[in-house]
Amino acid sequence: MPEMDVALKDAMQIDGAIGVALVDYTSGMALGIAGGTKEFDLSVAAAGNTDVVRSKLRAMEMLGIREGIEDMLITLENQYHLIRPLKGRQGEGLFLYLALLKSRANLAMARHQLKRIESSLDV
Repeated sequence: MPEMDVALKDAMQIDGAIGVALVDYTSGMALGIAGGTKEFDLSVAAAGNTDVVRSKLRAMEMLGIREGIEDMLITLENQYHLIRPLKGRQGEGLFLYLALLKSRANLAMARHQLKRIESSLDV
């Protein structure tokens, strides 16, 4: 999937990017990964964050919330973790997961850039 590879490379250009993955939250499998470190295994992080997405979707369903999720933010002491479920028929069941170093990232710009990358992604 050349479009996916380009999108992941673009996401790695976001200031502070540690790693990015395109994830299928029905299976927990990462369809594509860029970046990461020995200490930060993106495959494990992607699989773990499928539980976050599933839990939020279940909670929204129980509450009767019919809005779509734009993104989810997990703030750690030194990192931001952005989860952006893909919109549209082709992106159903997928999300972009981006980990950023807090000291180097501009959260507003990162969210804006990830939204732009999502809109150009064709899966």
